[in-house]
Amino acid sequence: MANIFHRNMVRQELTRYVGHTDQVAGIKLLEAADGVERGNRVLEVWTGSGLFFHVLADRALDISTCQFKGIPLAWKSATGDSHPAYYDPHGLAWLRTFQGGMLVTCGLDTFGPPSRDGEEDLGLHGRVSNTPAKAVCYQTSWHGDEYQLEIWGEVRQTRVFGENLVLRRRLLTWMGSNRIRIEDRVTNEGFSPHPHMILYHVNAGYPLLSEDARLKLEVEGTTPRDPESAGGLKDWSVFQPPTPDFKEQNFIHAPVADEKGWVKAELENPGLGLTLRLSFDKSTLPFMNEWKMTGEGLYVLGIEPMNCRDLFEGQAEARQRESLPTLKAGESVEYALEIEVIENQ
Repeated sequence: MANIFHRNMVRQELTRYVGHTDQVAGIKLLEAADGVERGNRVLEVWTGSGLFFHVLADRALDISTCQFKGIPLAWKSATGDSHPAYYDPHGLAWLRTFQGGMLVTCGLDTFGPPSRDGEEDLGLHGRVSNTPAKAVCYQTSWHGDEYQLEIWGEVRQTRVFGENLVLRRRLLTWMGSNRIRIEDRVTNEGFSPHPHMILYHVNAGYPLLSEDARLKLEVEGTTPRDPESAGGLKDWSVFQPPTPDFKEQNFIHAPVADEKGWVKAELENPGLGLTLRLSFDKSTLPFMNEWKMTGEGLYVLGIEPMNCRDLFEGQAEARQRESLPTLKAGESVEYALEIEVIENQ
């Protein structure tokens, strides 16, 4: 049963009112036609609850624009949803195609700052978010009285004499729902072990993020990145208006899970009447970085679950510390996250 426009309706009842279910909830495949976004395949999704978002098929099925009842939830950068043809893997050039949006995936073999591991130069946050998905499919279907909207596809990060890592992603939501579920399976399809670091870069922006907002997260401990972050440690959960010359702050949290093993991080804005909740399975994502960047024009909160705490140093340092996650040949690991919008009472 779906709650649509303040009314609980079963399938038979709803279909009496509409000519096509897309009138209420659906998925449409589009293609961007202008500027650096030209050529991007975009899956536009609406659920009938007011939740509306774009999935970028050519950017690892990441989520870009995300709105609830016309209110923007995600921060968007000045780069726009750049086509992956503009991606530069060297050094910090990842930032030239960092579109922001609700979800950017970092990995699959590294995240964090540029580093050199052995004979390979690794750029900021890895390659996967600039890799197109293949075998992209989408489907809307009734399951009893529940109408499900589903997108899935495969993203392969590989090179000759190198890694062969495959991300198989499934995104789910439902008619009347305020929730997006992301289910990922990463497999090493090579014949030797390979590093596997992954970070989910969830980016909240104005008006959800403002001086009225608070980040609610139960933690066992928090590590600041640098002296700038250490100076803001006591205020990691609160935010100020856009501040001239603000220096970014990063805090690695050791979050506390609930009885089911899930972590809940909530950005609550009482003045707006909305809360954005990110939930994730701690068994595979044991750490969370908070990227606090409340500058002018760069006003964003990054909520970033990750499988390795070496965000500040990158793959090479993680290897030296013997904390680098590795997938054996043929081995897979699964991740699950949910992004939900809550209307505060």
